[in-house]
Amino acid sequence: MRIQRASLSIALLCALATVASSQSNGTRPTDPGSAIASRVQLVMDRPEFKHAFFGIAMYSLADARMVWSYNADKLFVSASTTKLLTEGTALQLLGADHRFHTRVYRTGRMNGSTVEGDLVLVASGDPNLSGRIQPGDQLAFQNVDHSYDASPDTRAVPGDPLAVIRELASQVTAKGIKRVTGRILVDVSLFKEGDRELGTGVVISPIVVNDNLVDLTIGAGPQAGAPTTVQVTPATPYVKFVNKSTTGAAGARPAITWSSDVTDPDGAHTVTISGTFPADKAPILFSYAVPEPSRFAEIVFADALRAQGITVNLATAAAQKEFKGTPTAYTDENVVAEHLSPPLSEEVKVTLKVSQNLHASMTPFIVKSVLARNDSAKTGFDLEHDFLLKAGLDLGGAQQSDGAGGDAHFSPAFMVRYLEYMSKQSSFDGFLRALPVLGRDGTLWNIQTSSPAAGHVFAKTGTLGSYDALNRRLLLSGKGLAGYVTTPSGKRYAIALYVNNVSVSLDPEDVARVAGQALGEIATIAYQALP
Repeated sequence: MRIQRASLSIALLCALATVASSQSNGTRPTDPGSAIASRVQLVMDRPEFKHAFFGIAMYSLADARMVWSYNADKLFVSASTTKLLTEGTALQLLGADHRFHTRVYRTGRMNGSTVEGDLVLVASGDPNLSGRIQPGDQLAFQNVDHSYDASPDTRAVPGDPLAVIRELASQVTAKGIKRVTGRILVDVSLFKEGDRELGTGVVISPIVVNDNLVDLTIGAGPQAGAPTTVQVTPATPYVKFVNKSTTGAAGARPAITWSSDVTDPDGAHTVTISGTFPADKAPILFSYAVPEPSRFAEIVFADALRAQGITVNLATAAAQKEFKGTPTAYTDENVVAEHLSPPLSEEVKVTLKVSQNLHASMTPFIVKSVLARNDSAKTGFDLEHDFLLKAGLDLGGAQQSDGAGGDAHFSPAFMVRYLEYMSKQSSFDGFLRALPVLGRDGTLWNIQTSSPAAGHVFAKTGTLGSYDALNRRLLLSGKGLAGYVTTPSGKRYAIALYVNNVSVSLDPEDVARVAGQALGEIATIAYQALP
């Protein structure tokens, strides 16, 4: 009897322990979540995640309930999944059909073919004054955007990065203008220029030409020790590159740097390229972030006007820096050129598909400039805050101080409820189409490519890390995946998956191999196991 009682006690304790374990993970033994829990636990138990911690939420949109969660109410470093909030707010507050109007004004009268005054390009905040524009009012993107340079997978969109600038110059010519007695200026008074976004360090400005980048395709020379090959796009008087980089040994990693950047008196730059490029590697795209986007735009616009045969004078660098605009001249009769952007839904697609940090960092400023430009007390984040409160969301599970995710934390529970709210809005189809697709495109193009879930998970990725000098490794402070899963039965779920504090090697591929694929596996588990 004693043995039987002992056996009964042990069985009872085991049963209670099973219930307690299930409840601690947000499931009941009879819930579908119990099957999910056992499979997810195998991922979380991997040695590489020994010092990391996970936060997971899987939410049924049809049933409005949490199916399974783990640490769902804790705040996690959200990295670029933050862009879901930034871009969703813009879609809802500005509308999917919102367009940017970038205009060029004359400030003086026309005297025959001469403008007796300045030409002013007024920045509208359009992030796509570039070669992205395609027929049918669409914007092109590459899975690995040129802002994420120095990778063999990095690509710039095909075409002329100065296409919009040349289009504006052509319109000026069509107005019969042959000479401008004043200066060529760029008005960036819409919002402050000069801060760098926290991800790739590109300068934030209301004027954005080619994502405020100059692209350099650098490759090996004919033999070790020879100078590298360098192709610059666009080639402009704004920046001159002095190439001191050389061809290195086969098998090494590219080590290209800008060893000096000298600002000339006219505001142009002279940049020295240093380092080595391996003899056996195909050319790779590197990007130079222009320090003064307004001066960059001013110089390329003046250059495009001259190419059209128009005589123009470039303002001094000091004059451009001090220029605050001439709003009294900004009238319909003074417009000499105008570029109308594709709809905002296309811009949101670019930003979310490739995780474009500059565009997302600009978005709160754009929202404020449209909806509260004359209200000095309100910021774009105030407008987002009000929008989220009106949506009925608990902001205790959210913290955000930049548009791209360099300084933001969200709880998985908050994120899936936000995603639920967005799924009920009129802009949802555009929002969903803007998300990377698992194993197919955007920042998920190389994650779980052969998984049964490939093509059925629509989600934003996020990655934030810093160099660990002590161990000569990289610490991923945040890796995330948040969006929607459509199961084989056609039922849709919102998911938010986070892992924080993962140590990986300095091999750039380790970020995706270790953390990215792990979250992709959990998304696959959701696809297969959710009811």
